Amino acid sequence: MFSTADYTHMAQALRLAERGLYTTDPNPRVGCVIVRDGEVVSEGWHERAGEPHAEVHALRQAGERARAATAYVTLEPCSHHGRTPPCADALLNAGVARVVAAMVDPNPKVAGQGLARLEQAGIETSVGLLEAEARQLNPGFISRYTRGRPYVRCKLAMSLDGRTALASGESKWITGEAAREDVQRLRARSSVIVTGINTVLADDPRMNARVPFECKQPDRLVLDSTLRIAPDAQILKQKGHAWIATASHDVGKRELEQEGVGFIDLPLANGELDLHDLLKQLNELQYNEVLIEAGPTLSGAFLTAGLIDELVVYMAPHLLGDGARSLFHLPLLEKMEQRVPLEIKDVRQVGSDIRLTLLTRN
Repeated sequence: MFSTADYTHMAQALRLAERGLYTTDPNPRVGCVIVRDGEVVSEGWHERAGEPHAEVHALRQAGERARAATAYVTLEPCSHHGRTPPCADALLNAGVARVVAAMVDPNPKVAGQGLARLEQAGIETSVGLLEAEARQLNPGFISRYTRGRPYVRCKLAMSLDGRTALASGESKWITGEAAREDVQRLRARSSVIVTGINTVLADDPRMNARVPFECKQPDRLVLDSTLRIAPDAQILKQKGHAWIATASHDVGKRELEQEGVGFIDLPLANGELDLHDLLKQLNELQYNEVLIEAGPTLSGAFLTAGLIDELVVYMAPHLLGDGARSLFHLPLLEKMEQRVPLEIKDVRQVGSDIRLTLLTRN
């Protein structure tokens, strides 16, 4: 169905899409390559939300050379008016002869309609080329439309014996500088970083992305059921939006609203903030990728609730001993079949540490 040339050009479109990894949120990362008579005549990728999509950038660069050409795009061309006009119409007006899409857009406003519009106009269409690779670029965007919640990662740092801090709470630094820099890139691709009030009170973290390239700074969210957070907490003062998820309705504690901090009201489930409801509300706020950076209690709560999709664990080559703090607080397991199953997605060395990327089976 697809030629060697098709694979080559779609692979290039995927590389282009990856250039938007840190800037397109909440839109998907998309790349486009236009080829005529075997020659690449133009390329484009979506750079920022509200700006032209990948197809439009490529078509503008191609000009008249787009006529009778093939467009390779990593996501089905949109067919609806959002902040920009439909890309399907732009391809029609440019006179392309063929469109190859890596995957169908999960957004119900598109969901096959873009390709159908092109087919009805006599343009040859194909879909499914390097689909798995295309899906890996946009796990959160896909999750929001197929599962009704964002894609959730949990970042953890541990010693070789699975400890995250000494009994005293001291944890700086478990991992080396290279691993800590890698975490900044993980933050930079995330829509929102979630942590708990205990982490904020103990460490006063900024939870921003400190990277040497342009990125859309992630928003930050603190789970604080009784509103113990201090008004001058660093996490509330970074670029982007700050949220506090709480069960408290104490009007006197909500003076932070006047300074632009948002509040997400959550019900309690078994005495704790309802994490399922939290992800539902984050979905409505169009957050694609959630990064949890928290202690073992909150991380364990997300894992126990079946709400973590991916674990990113940085493992340092040293031992902290039995008295140090564990990676997760989980319910007591009595049988081996109660183990939490994980799938190893990637293992690589980052400086002196090992980074493990693992998928859950939710």
